[in-house]
Amino acid sequence: MKAVVLTGIRQLEVRRIAEPVIKSDTEVLVKVASVGLCGSDVHYYETGRIGSQVVEYPFVVGHECAGVVKEVGSAVTRVKPGDRVAVEPAISCFECDQCLAGRPNTCRNLKFISCPNEAEGALCEYIVMPERNCYKISDKTTVEQASIAEPLSIGVYTVRTCPALADAAIGILGAGPIGLSVLLAAKVAKAGRIYVTDKIDARLKAAQDLGVTWAGNPDNVDIVEKIIGAGSALEPNGLDVVFECCGRQEALDQALDLLKPGGQLVIVGIPKEQRIWFDVDSFRRKELSIRYIRRQNFCVQPALDLLESGAVNIDFMITHRFGLEQAKEAFDLVSGYRDGVIKAMISL
Repeated sequence: MKAVVLTGIRQLEVRRIAEPVIKSDTEVLVKVASVGLCGSDVHYYETGRIGSQVVEYPFVVGHECAGVVKEVGSAVTRVKPGDRVAVEPAISCFECDQCLAGRPNTCRNLKFISCPNEAEGALCEYIVMPERNCYKISDKTTVEQASIAEPLSIGVYTVRTCPALADAAIGILGAGPIGLSVLLAAKVAKAGRIYVTDKIDARLKAAQDLGVTWAGNPDNVDIVEKIIGAGSALEPNGLDVVFECCGRQEALDQALDLLKPGGQLVIVGIPKEQRIWFDVDSFRRKELSIRYIRRQNFCVQPALDLLESGAVNIDFMITHRFGLEQAKEAFDLVSGYRDGVIKAMISL
């Protein structure tokens, strides 16, 4: 089968590799139809690593995917050949202490497709997944929408970690696909006033079209002064919750300034650096709380339900489309944040 393979820093090729086969009676062979490019894919493309996860070349990336069931193991009952499915890329064991405690997202034996030393990615014609990782979609949902259900599920999970979000004043720093997914989920949760920042004006426009209170580019305006500064501040008392969705130190600094005493910082973005830091004096004096998000937890089906019910529409995120042979062009576009890109999709 054809596959997009990383062969070095900023190097990838379309190669022929062996087609995977079902080895367990609970596995499913999926013909991949659509893959969304994620920031983590780009991290591996640009640097060959995310923290301790280091690529050993050659390596297939890509994890936001959906497709059509081609074959099923003898014990599979959840899906059948011909079904269109969204794929949950995290393969948990459901036997360790974390899984038994209801935390499969921090499974001790987790294998995430497109993570080095865990599992090969989905930018290929076929993948084999456990039955429980395949979610049947209705005719109302396209395979592109089903692919983006993966980042949307992260947004849903992120918002669920903040149960008191109704009527709250919140900030979302970074309006890429994850930040916009958090925004969509926050609106469903009836957050009060929503402030969004990003350095790409097209993404700010997307946020504004969703009806946020204010959106601004930190390269053009002092975000902290505009939102909480003296005089003409929009939120003089500060924000209840700030979601950091871009993985940048300056955004974390802004978050601490923007939060009111007793506020909550939720970190969703993945920084390129190994270490981040906080102003301890501000953190302590405000008695802030912090939570780091690890992907998602039991939120794929809720995300799909939001899509199928019409409560959420994510089509606006898809700004660019490519074929498998154009994969390098897609990676370079997303890596350079060019042409107002929000989400680039690769069709197979």
